[in-house]
Amino acid sequence: MAGLAVSGSNPDVDLLYDINGLAKEAPHWFDRLMAFAGQYGLLLAMVLLILWCWWSVRGRGGEDAASSVAALAWAPLAAGVAVLVSMPIRGFVGRPRPSADHQGLDVLTGGGPGFSFVSEHAALMTAMAVALFVAHRRFGLAGLALALAEGFCRVYAGAHYPTDVVGGFALGTAVALLLSPLASALLTPLAKAVERSPRAGALIRARRTAAPETVISGTRTGAEARERDLAA
Repeated sequence: MAGLAVSGSNPDVDLLYDINGLAKEAPHWFDRLMAFAGQYGLLLAMVLLILWCWWSVRGRGGEDAASSVAALAWAPLAAGVAVLVSMPIRGFVGRPRPSADHQGLDVLTGGGPGFSFVSEHAALMTAMAVALFVAHRRFGLAGLALALAEGFCRVYAGAHYPTDVVGGFALGTAVALLLSPLASALLTPLAKAVERSPRAGALIRARRTAAPETVISGTRTGAEARERDLAA
């Protein structure tokens, strides 16, 4: 299994050289930016996107607030599950990093110790993106764009083969979708219990203060009604 994509005539390897070759022509600062984005930056952006979506759902409220927040809570959990599932896969396939078998790569980040297939970064980013898409379409599309950018950055940096990234995409999608019904069944009752809590309920639904004056008889305000009563 370790011999996957070690031949230079393999399209996987050819695409690796084509994408990683862009790093040789790019300015040094841009290479550093791409390496940081692939290692930490895009992951941070995904977390902030999920928090933004949560804030939006919380502020909107509504009867489905608990189920919506529960769906969002599944996003980081799905990422954790995807990473756990990837570990035995990586050990079974045993595919070395591209730099171990191919010369002339511009390796911006080694990707850490261990094996190359599947890409953990691609798997966890895709798991979060797909779970976010299930919870909220508009934010989910932005999340999917971040996941695709993550995959490109990992190949650009010489840390993974393109098929490592595709495998990560497939794994993250499978985890997020297949386990979503179970996650919803477990997390939604928990979110509803939190919503009923006097203190923690604000995590599910923003507290709205009552209007200081109540409209009475069409356009009369509460203050006008009191003045009328005093005059009488």
